[in-house]
Parts: sequence; C-alpha cells; structure tokens
Amino acid sequence: MIAGVIYPQTELPTDAGTVRTYARTVEELGYRHIEIYDHVLGADPAVHTGWQGPYDVDTTFHEPLVFYGFLAAITRLELVTGIVIAPQRQTALLAKQAAEVDILSGGRFRLGIGAGWNRVEYEAMGQDFATRGKRQEEQIALLRRLWTERSVTFDGTFDRIVGAGLAPLPIQRPIPIWIGGTSPPAYRRIGRLADGWFPRVEPGPPLDEALTVIATAAATAGRDPATIGMDGRIKQGDGGTDDLLRDAERWRDAGATHVSVDTMGAGLAGLDAHLDALARASEALRLT
Repeated sequence: MIAGVIYPQTELPTDAGTVRTYARTVEELGYRHIEIYDHVLGADPAVHTGWQGPYDVDTTFHEPLVFYGFLAAITRLELVTGIVIAPQRQTALLAKQAAEVDILSGGRFRLGIGAGWNRVEYEAMGQDFATRGKRQEEQIALLRRLWTERSVTFDGTFDRIVGAGLAPLPIQRPIPIWIGGTSPPAYRRIGRLADGWFPRVEPGPPLDEALTVIATAAATAGRDPATIGMDGRIKQGDGGTDDLLRDAERWRDAGATHVSVDTMGAGLAGLDAHLDALARASEALRLT
C-alpha cells in the first residue's frame, strides 16, 4: 500500500516558498504522492443566503494543474488530483493541461475527476449542473482518445471535435483516470470506467457496499475489479499515531492500493505544525 499526503491548501499560506518546502519535505519523509483538490470559485454566503457548503469565497484553493506544473520541476512525487471537477471544465483544454503535467513530471501524474456539488460554481463556469454525471462519463472516453490518438473526430452530447488532436501527446497513453464519488451512480461509473477511485466512506459496511456495486459494474463491463485502484484517506493531527496506524491497517485489509495522510481539520497552526504531524505519521508508518 503506497502512502502519500493530502496538500492542506485551505490551511497554509499560498506563497511559492510554502509550496516548495512542503513538497520537498514530504518527499524526504518517504511519502510517494501528493494529492490536491479543486474549486475554481467559492460562493459568497452574504449573497447566497443559507449557504451550507463546506467551503466559501474566503477558502483558499490552488488551481491543481497549474500547481502541478510548478511541482513537476521540484519533486519526484506522483502528482494526483483528488479531484478535478471535470464536467465544469472544457474537455479538450483539460486534456491538454493534463498532458502537459504528465510530460513535465515524466509520467508521474494521476488525474482524479469528479462531478462536484457546487451549483454556484457550475453556473459561473457556464456549465449545466443537472447533467454533470452524464457529461463526466462522456468526457472520460474523449480524454482517453485525445491522449492516445493523433487526430480525433468525436460527436457527443456535450463535445464535438472534427479532425483535431493534441501535440505533444502525454507520456502515459492514456493518463490514469481515477474517480471520486459517494453515490451508487458514481460507484457504477467507477466500476465501468475508472482506473481507480477515492472512497469518501470508511472501511466497514459502507465501504463494503460500495465495493460490491463497483465490482458488479466492473464484471458487467467485462473488467476485473481487482485492477481498480483504491486510495483511502487517514487523518493525522497533533496527537499520537495510534488511530492513524489502526486506520491504515483497516484500509490495507480492505484492499486499498494507496493511502493518503490528511492533516487538515486538526487545528494545526502553520506549515511547521503540518510537517511535524506528517513526520510523526511517516515514522509510525515506517516510510523511511
């Protein structure tokens, strides 16, 4: 089981020095990948009365693909989007940006995508919130063609391309696509189409139920469910590592191929506190 980190972008300063120090330190600590997630815009609760989203207009988010263009030059970590909200983005542009990150990183890129939950953001980006699941499914097929074919002609419900292609193509052909989601339709999509997935439920009955849906959909599509990766999330705060080790074992027993250590929401103040927590987690997990 490969261990990485969740970049705590909502809790760190946004300057390049912080990003550089964080990435280089976690690589030295033995972590193998870094994961970041995506919001282009945050909603203003003063305008959107009764806003209940976990993030708002004041929550800091780096743009994942630009962020990884920077990190590709300074670290050997695998770069993972966990997730980019693909249906609110132009598919061809997403394919181009992902290919560029893959090239600059030497093929160390994993594109995680999801349908998202923020209707305000969808409206601002000119995309239809109601059809996001169907659009994401179509996008997966088109992304893979754009990453593997010199010239693509595609006439779908949401995208149309006539005799056009990317140059240069990525190193990985195609780039691995992982999916995030917490609903039966998302689980079925993962089973049919994904190279891996990001569970948002804990090991136990909810995860077992999700794995059953994924496995059934995979088998129906003629795929081996064992080939679908799984990247679990474990928490590490300012205290001990007993819970972290317990949760890592639970993910290993559940069949996870990857696990990502998350230090957000633990009341850690600043870069040094996050890195200290990750150092303790690395020692407990025996990464070095």
